[in-house]
Amino acid sequence: MSDHEYPRSRVNRRRFMQGSAAATATVFGMPWQLLAQNVPNEFDGSKFQLKAPEPNPKPGGVLKYAITSRPPHFDMHQSGTINSLGCQGCMFDNLVRRDPRDSGKTIIPDLAHSWEISKDGKTYTFHLREGVQFHDGADFTSEDVKATYDRIAKPPAGVSIPRSTLFTTVSEITAPDKKTVIFKLSEPRPASFMMAAFASGWNTIVRKKTLEDNQYNLRRVVDIPGTGPFKSKRRVENEVWVMEKNPNYWNKGLPYLDGIEFYHALPFSPELGSALLSNRVDYGRIVDPVTARKAKQTPGMSATDFYQSVIQGTWMNNKKKPLDDPRVRRAIHLCLDRPVLVDVVKDVAPMMMGGFIYPFSDVATPIDQLKKRLGYQEDTTAAIKEAKALMAAAGYGSGYKGTLDYLVREVATFKLWAQAVQAMLQQGLGIDVKLRTVVESVWFDDIKSGNFDLAIGAVVSTLLDPSDYFNAWYKKDGPQNYGFWNNEKVNALLPQIDTEVDAKKRLALIRQAEELMEQDPPVLPVSWEKINDVWYNYVKGHNPKDYFGIYDVVRFDTFWLDK
Repeated sequence: MSDHEYPRSRVNRRRFMQGSAAATATVFGMPWQLLAQNVPNEFDGSKFQLKAPEPNPKPGGVLKYAITSRPPHFDMHQSGTINSLGCQGCMFDNLVRRDPRDSGKTIIPDLAHSWEISKDGKTYTFHLREGVQFHDGADFTSEDVKATYDRIAKPPAGVSIPRSTLFTTVSEITAPDKKTVIFKLSEPRPASFMMAAFASGWNTIVRKKTLEDNQYNLRRVVDIPGTGPFKSKRRVENEVWVMEKNPNYWNKGLPYLDGIEFYHALPFSPELGSALLSNRVDYGRIVDPVTARKAKQTPGMSATDFYQSVIQGTWMNNKKKPLDDPRVRRAIHLCLDRPVLVDVVKDVAPMMMGGFIYPFSDVATPIDQLKKRLGYQEDTTAAIKEAKALMAAAGYGSGYKGTLDYLVREVATFKLWAQAVQAMLQQGLGIDVKLRTVVESVWFDDIKSGNFDLAIGAVVSTLLDPSDYFNAWYKKDGPQNYGFWNNEKVNALLPQIDTEVDAKKRLALIRQAEELMEQDPPVLPVSWEKINDVWYNYVKGHNPKDYFGIYDVVRFDTFWLDK
């Protein structure tokens, strides 16, 4: 077997690839219900070894990587921003992961070399690698996996983890021996959904003792011991985070790089573009369209774009007047001119219009149909007329007399959008807002505590499937329900959406939930995101052209420098 072949024992390669396609189905918008039966019930990857996709990769060198990297805290499980995972992800491993060589289409072994899924779909058994150590020298065991997932599935008081909703059916996690961990489900879920959840790059394994020593909250722990290919060497706030190669990494031969220097660069900023075009850095993420076009025209450089698992939105604090009234929330929703909002940032960031569902997914209302709805039409006359009627019915026919606090993340796109929304609300409904721009850490703290009226930012989901983000974003007390929204009819629909295996019936339930959200919006969709990556061609070992998001495949273990 060559270094790049998948193992053939117990499950042949063809069957494994079928299962992998199913396991990744939610990420590419395919109906996972129809593919779930192709996930193999057992898989042995004990001989699988990850390598770079190119032959004869060169070891050595330090990659200079520019990316937004000002984390609000250091507990990646609790985070929902690339500012955490973008640079910290390389310090950790997962149970299973997505293959970086095919842009994450395939699920491959990681700390678990093999697994079995019971025929009733309620038991997942993972077999763990021998000889794996954390960066602090401690041996990796099943107790670390159990402690990690106990916290993710059922966070302790004071801990909020956006991915908890993926594991609501996990009733028990046991570690019968040091190299076996068993997940028991209270009811079955499609194997494709569960394996995609386990493979999420967010669900990294941390040491049990690290959790215990920090009362299960790692927000203030800068250097968290992982098992990953790189470990922290030096960090300068808002400037650089330097990683060095883990010499004891279990996947022999990896990583190729001696280290990585993560340079903090605001998304879509001119500074990021300048650093790339002047070759002060080797690779840049979240680059503006102008720089991406210049890179494509520059010999020795490449650029690509891909969808992100992110909604750009404005959250309305449902606990404060006048936003506690669903008529006011819908009026504001109708007042936003979404084609204009996309146009406002066209030279800064590639965006697209959409509603409450990923617009590039198979379950989304087609864009041509969406454009016929109030709130999405290019001619806003009818939408503004209804919005004013709703405000009058709510008792605000002459506008709202106060001034709303609009919390804005310090990113170019959010600042541009906030100014546009401010003008739309004032001109359309007589609502005055005061912009308050803050760094990301303050934004997350204030939105969690409710210290805002309106707040514009971005929220990440793990999967493209509504069973993930509907529960995280829109469910009562969901971990990313930043507006404190509570719609009992939607809450009642969510379990039905989660468990319905008939694709047509499930789509009908999703449409019901969507219509309820249109009438009582949980968030104001501003736009949906594409991302530009730019790099010099001597950066090898990566394949970003088909990414959906970047949260599952970028660990830098297969990166190498051809210079």
